[in-house]
Amino acid sequence: MKFSSKIFRSWLQPAVSAGWLTAVFALGMLAPAGLALADEPSSTNHAAAVSPDLTNPAPAAVTLDNVDVLDDKYHLVIGDQISYKVVEDEEEPVVLPVTDSGEIQVPYLGRYPAAGKTCKELALGIKKELEKKYYYRATVVVAVNSKPLSRGKIYLFGAIAAPGPQDIASNEKLTLSKAILRAGGFTSFANEKKVKVTRAAGSGDNDKQTFIVDVYGILENGQTQDDLPLLPGDLIFVPERMIRF
Repeated sequence: MKFSSKIFRSWLQPAVSAGWLTAVFALGMLAPAGLALADEPSSTNHAAAVSPDLTNPAPAAVTLDNVDVLDDKYHLVIGDQISYKVVEDEEEPVVLPVTDSGEIQVPYLGRYPAAGKTCKELALGIKKELEKKYYYRATVVVAVNSKPLSRGKIYLFGAIAAPGPQDIASNEKLTLSKAILRAGGFTSFANEKKVKVTRAAGSGDNDKQTFIVDVYGILENGQTQDDLPLLPGDLIFVPERMIRF
């Protein structure tokens, strides 16, 4: 049987067209998937792993997820143990101690000041630094693991009833007047208006700060704005009056 070339072409053309459409359809299905994978950020989300040029820009909106759930009341102190995690790393949290310098050792950043900050403040600060160089987005989670019983000691000497060291509890804001009262108060000849507080201001022997505080005005006149908050290592000296009466 002979087929007409016209009939053959009429049969072949739809078949070829159908095959071409099938190929185009298949490519259409694959192309978006390929683009989506290319646009997805690295699982580590490190800026070093993804070139920060115009072909791969950072996300426009960078926010800290669930920042409101982080503690914004307790202020970290020396000796605290905190749990630290960057969510995008998909790794287990690490425990970081607040060292005697008041710092923690943060991955990528190194030493970072922590004492005196809340978990929320610390997380926001670290997030900002990480996103400058290492991450497009860093969701930082910080929580207190454990607190020390004592933040450290202060030392009182001079014209005071019970001179010697005092512990500063981890959850306590110890002021100068409170420490004086805890030590039994002044002796009869104490110069209550010129109590001297010496504080280390650096690692050197000469790096010292000195405060002269009128504790009489605090206790007798209610001048609480002058009541100095004490830090571990502070030395409190109560001099005697030159004229005794």
